[in-house]
Amino acid sequence: MKKATRQQTKAHNTRLILKTVYDQGQISRADVSRLTGLTRTTVSDIVSELIKDGLVDEVGHGPSAGGKPPILLSVVEDSRHLIGIDLASGEFRGAVTNLRGKIKHRVCVPIDDQDGETALNRVYELIEQLIEKRADSVLGVGIGTPGLVNAQQRVVLNAVNLDWRNLPLGKLLEERFHLPIYIANDCQVAALAECTFGGCKKVSNLVLINIGHGVGAGIVLNRKVYFGDGFGAGEIGHIVVVEDGEPCRCGHRGCLETVICSRSLVRRVRQMAQDDPTCFIHHLIDTPDKIEFDTVLQAFQAGDQAVCDLVCQAGIYLGDAIASLVGALNIHCVVIAGEISRFGEKLVQVIRQQVDRKALTPLVSQTQIKTTTLGSDIVLLGAASLLLSRTLGIV
Repeated sequence: MKKATRQQTKAHNTRLILKTVYDQGQISRADVSRLTGLTRTTVSDIVSELIKDGLVDEVGHGPSAGGKPPILLSVVEDSRHLIGIDLASGEFRGAVTNLRGKIKHRVCVPIDDQDGETALNRVYELIEQLIEKRADSVLGVGIGTPGLVNAQQRVVLNAVNLDWRNLPLGKLLEERFHLPIYIANDCQVAALAECTFGGCKKVSNLVLINIGHGVGAGIVLNRKVYFGDGFGAGEIGHIVVVEDGEPCRCGHRGCLETVICSRSLVRRVRQMAQDDPTCFIHHLIDTPDKIEFDTVLQAFQAGDQAVCDLVCQAGIYLGDAIASLVGALNIHCVVIAGEISRFGEKLVQVIRQQVDRKALTPLVSQTQIKTTTLGSDIVLLGAASLLLSRTLGIV
């Protein structure tokens, strides 16, 4: 094994110190030394450089332990900015955030139905608009995209909805914008967002299931995204759950995605409204073809029994998938994200009950299932946290 060079050791120590200050919020140099195991001299020298770079600042004094009160350090959250891109929604969405994930600017670009080249040009347009907002302090661009992604080579292997196959997206964007570019599947970055900016900051392992136009899971192990040997870890949306069910865009029939994604729920409620002109949902909308996800949510919250039954059935299918994940991974934290999470605790209860029925009781009793607090921004924030991890080593 090669011995690390002085430069490599310093870079490692700088990342470790910056991450410690970031995680603690406010902390003294002495406590940084204690938590990292680095000497006080090393900590002092690197902190001085971080202050000079504007990344860290002295923010006051901590309580005295009998002597001089310690000076507290904190990361300057607006010292650098991150561009996060979400390509997995009904439109391309981007945001400029600070180091704490606070969104400073947003840009949305419509996509409609288009070929791969047009979709790529829309990405260029989106990033150009975002760079204009904070060109002087942008660290780079993080992207969450649907489909299979080789995160190491930054290649989109297959994104059906975007008509991309073996697209070297990272290389193309880096050549155009001369900024660091990092790319991963949208569900994988969403899981990272939950660990960085969401309700799981102190959790080492989690599974996040993101359900919107598609269905997928992001798996975090020891605070790092698990991509899988072929970069397809978490592709649960295309596991067949209904034999001879509805056709799926992947070529199979009865995939999980066909029964629980938002498009499937809307399609089923539209059909229900067409078949039954007396059903409750007609009180909310003039014609069935105007039913959208918000209409379904409204009907669910109003207690429409037919819609509630449909959503609960989706929860049962999702519970089956989660039970398999709990059995395979024994992870104690499962987070539901995407549009379906808006159904809230009633849906979570159905999922919990099904997991109880399908997985080993000692494993289930240790498992927490909850919805995300990050809402529709979770992929944007996940893409930003991917960038934060790769450039500053903070996550």
